[in-house]
Amino acid sequence: MNKPAFADSLHPISWPEGFRAAASFTFDVDAESCTIAHDPTSTRRMSLMSHQSYGPKIAVPRILQILERQDIKGTFFIPGFTAESYPDVVRRIADAGHEIGHHGYLHEPMQGIDAATEASYLDRGLDALHKVAGIRPVGYRAPWWELNWQSPALLADRGFLYDSSLLDGDAPYRMAVADGDSRDIVEIPVDWALDDWEQYAFYPGVTGSGVIESPAKALEMWTLEAQAHHSQGSCFVLTNHPFISGRPSRAVALEQLIERVKDLDGMWVTTLAEIAGHTASTVQEIHTHARIDVPTFPGAGATFRPAQVRNPEPALP
Repeated sequence: MNKPAFADSLHPISWPEGFRAAASFTFDVDAESCTIAHDPTSTRRMSLMSHQSYGPKIAVPRILQILERQDIKGTFFIPGFTAESYPDVVRRIADAGHEIGHHGYLHEPMQGIDAATEASYLDRGLDALHKVAGIRPVGYRAPWWELNWQSPALLADRGFLYDSSLLDGDAPYRMAVADGDSRDIVEIPVDWALDDWEQYAFYPGVTGSGVIESPAKALEMWTLEAQAHHSQGSCFVLTNHPFISGRPSRAVALEQLIERVKDLDGMWVTTLAEIAGHTASTVQEIHTHARIDVPTFPGAGATFRPAQVRNPEPALP
């Protein structure tokens, strides 16, 4: 007899009436942007560019057909450059009622950049999404899931409801945006085990080990993850890249997974925006994250500032 999984006790959450867990199918529509950001000279490689353009040209229309047949809405994180390059595809996503989130402008490397540079990436991506599809996204996913300590406050400054880039939970939670700042945003955690990149991504000289997994293996692994999230009442978030998971046999496996997740009793299959809105309105605790300061290494030691959980002060009458 299978035992239920133990829940994420640090981030307790209850779901809308009739639901016991949540799931969301998300798609990072990187197209050429992630390759260009990694190496601008990659634009000289015609075959590599064709590999990336498969996403918006072939895979996104296929994925939209799957989501329509399954009668669910997904969340599509789109770099601004992708939106400018494939405006009709972005408008088609929006017209189908799916959520569009922010994913940088050119899928820029985020590690160690300063706040002003990061703000410029955010604003340029926002401008592109607005000009192409009239969209002001409420959700953000950092390129390569690489959030900086200044990122939450920059997102709050721009009115974002949530981020989905951190990896420290199984359920969404509210997080403080900075020390001494009373604002918070929702964090919806992700997991490398629930990313198609680790299963399928390979291009010679660019990424991957050369081992491309069978869709049957990915389907089995992700089904087990969905079942465990369901049994513990948490939040299953799958990250797909259309140029990867939109290939024929992988797309078939993806639809099979969607059917399995939908069949889990009481599973709320919806967008990240819906999950974030529910979290913001029902969860009271606000979390900070531990900070570690290492002045010099080695020899000087380090300081550790632990994470905290607080409840907001009650509003004055």
